[in-house]
Amino acid sequence: YEIGVRLVGSEMCIRDRTGGHENMDPQKILDYGAKLIVIFMCIPIHEYAHAWAATKLGDDTPRYQGRLSLNPLAHLDPIGALCIFFIGFGWGKPVQVNPIRFKNYRKGMALTAAAGPISNIIMGLIGIVLYKLFYVLYIVHYSIALYYVSLILYYFTAINVGLAVFNLIPIPPLDGQKILSYFTSSKVDRFMAQYQNYIAIAFMILVVTGVLDTPIGWLQNGMFWIMDKLTFWVDPILKAIFLK
Repeated sequence: YEIGVRLVGSEMCIRDRTGGHENMDPQKILDYGAKLIVIFMCIPIHEYAHAWAATKLGDDTPRYQGRLSLNPLAHLDPIGALCIFFIGFGWGKPVQVNPIRFKNYRKGMALTAAAGPISNIIMGLIGIVLYKLFYVLYIVHYSIALYYVSLILYYFTAINVGLAVFNLIPIPPLDGQKILSYFTSSKVDRFMAQYQNYIAIAFMILVVTGVLDTPIGWLQNGMFWIMDKLTFWVDPILKAIFLK
């Protein structure tokens, strides 16, 4: 299970378009901070979720390989991490599974794949609740420290939304393709297996060149809107406590 990272959108994009020629400013520091969050928090939790799900479904391969851990180093791919930091696109170390250990091969693969994006959605929901809290505190106290905490939480939420959306795209080697395979026929599976390398290369070219930035951005914004609505109950509570 390999995770790819591509964060797009008008407000949240960690792809460096400046070429590194500008002086460091707060926005650029936050951009690099966002990349560190991806490398040392979001990807490890995502990959741990894959390992946890596979283990619960009967495959101990991740445990034997030391992947049933929240230690970031257990899930770090050096080249993928460097790519994330310098070009804004990269990956974590894939979690290896032995599907014959699952009681139901297709169901086990789909659930193990789904665990990664679900972990990002959960982190995103936690992030948006905390963002709303600290943003209200910033409005009340007008503290620059609270402003930056709320901004970091916004980035954290946007990153996890981006990871969830990107990895749910049904293209190999992303999680979405393994989830989709639960619902497709064996004929489709054979086609994907035969041409997955060509499909993956074509997809990565589209991603790296930015062709997919706009549609992926729409999907991210849509999921962000849904998560905002799911946490609607936070707003009246915070207003009642802090904005009387």
